[in-house]
Amino acid sequence: MHLKYPIQQLLRQLQEALEPLTDHQYTAPIDLLSTATIGQHVRHILEFFQELDKGYDSGTVNYDRRSRSHLLEISLSHAIRQLSATALAVDRPDKDLILIAHLTPGDPEPFAIRTNYSRELLYNIEHMVHHMALLRIGIAAVAEITLPAQFGVAASTIQFRQTCAQ
Repeated sequence: MHLKYPIQQLLRQLQEALEPLTDHQYTAPIDLLSTATIGQHVRHILEFFQELDKGYDSGTVNYDRRSRSHLLEISLSHAIRQLSATALAVDRPDKDLILIAHLTPGDPEPFAIRTNYSRELLYNIEHMVHHMALLRIGIAAVAEITLPAQFGVAASTIQFRQTCAQ
């Protein structure tokens, strides 16, 4: 199985959760999230995928250098369009990459490690699920929307719960 399918399912699930929101709900600071907004979490998710896409072409991924697009934070319609575009962009063959990161603030020399596209897609899945768990809290704080039980829950947790229920 290619990783594009679970990514596309998660992106679709996120899009469906966002569609009923108003622009105000999307941009409202939420105390439970340290005054972060739903839009800020969505931007964060999308920019990790966008940075991986850029890094695929160059051979070097650096999530620290993502653009932090204010438009993704404030425009619900733009974010939804980007979710769809991201779902299409993850269908690429695996290849070796270098991951660059600053591990502590002010590091003069970044850390570099060999990785590959599939490994980074997997990282992005886990990263997205983590932020979707936070979004579940945020959406509940600003709207009366019923999200699917599996929204923001890792696949391994869902499988474990199903095993326990049997």
